[in-house]
Amino acid sequence: MEDKTVILTFVNEALTLPGSLLELFLESFRLGVRTQPLLKHLVIVAMDAKALERCQHMHPLCYPLGGGHSSDEGAPGGTTAGEVTFMSKDYVELMWARNRFQARVLGLGFGFVFTDVDIVWFRNPLLRFPVAADIALACDQFLGNNPYDLDKAANGGFVYARPNARTLAFFQDWYEARNRFPGEHDQFVFGEVKKELSARHGVTLILIDTVYFSGVCENKKNFYEVCTYHANCLIGLQKKIDTLAGVLDEWKQFRAQQELLGNSTTTLIY
Repeated sequence: MEDKTVILTFVNEALTLPGSLLELFLESFRLGVRTQPLLKHLVIVAMDAKALERCQHMHPLCYPLGGGHSSDEGAPGGTTAGEVTFMSKDYVELMWARNRFQARVLGLGFGFVFTDVDIVWFRNPLLRFPVAADIALACDQFLGNNPYDLDKAANGGFVYARPNARTLAFFQDWYEARNRFPGEHDQFVFGEVKKELSARHGVTLILIDTVYFSGVCENKKNFYEVCTYHANCLIGLQKKIDTLAGVLDEWKQFRAQQELLGNSTTTLIY
């Protein structure tokens, strides 16, 4: 984008199969309110060769991560093509590969919005990031009304990072902190070190209200306000697919009703 922000998501073969999450993810951009133009800023990172091949049939900007081979850059090995079980060895490796890649993007001077592929987009979520934020994350439950209160359960499935030295240092130290918590994934480690690292590097860190970044964990699905919807708190690929397909059907019905009422350009409510 004009401010050097890119949108990133990661996929493996299982996430790109016909009828799987990548198709729903891309469809949501085409169905959302002024979200289709954002597709030209979306880079899909493929974790294996089959994922890259299928991605290239659906989207023009696909990036192969590590060619499916292990590397010291944090790319996982070639065992992540199938459905990855939560907290399995492959899952943990995948999460840290993702984190390492995000730091590399910042190191190149780009900001990013990272989105899990099990998130559907209804509106441009960048409009909900305060200008003062260096890093913003979604959360599973939003308690109180203060986005600067870090005593909330952040969700690493949706992350915004502004490109500057502070955020790069934060991400680099976040990655290194994995050694203090062997076997844990990036989101758990973030919860343990977020206050320490934000203070160390002077990072303004916020957590976004689930009114705007909703999901299964805390379902605040008000279609007049919601920007994204996450199939979090669900285990199993088919459960996620069924849930998001249902949510997209509801969104289509909402948009059709709004058009009948003459509100075809449904906007955010501030």
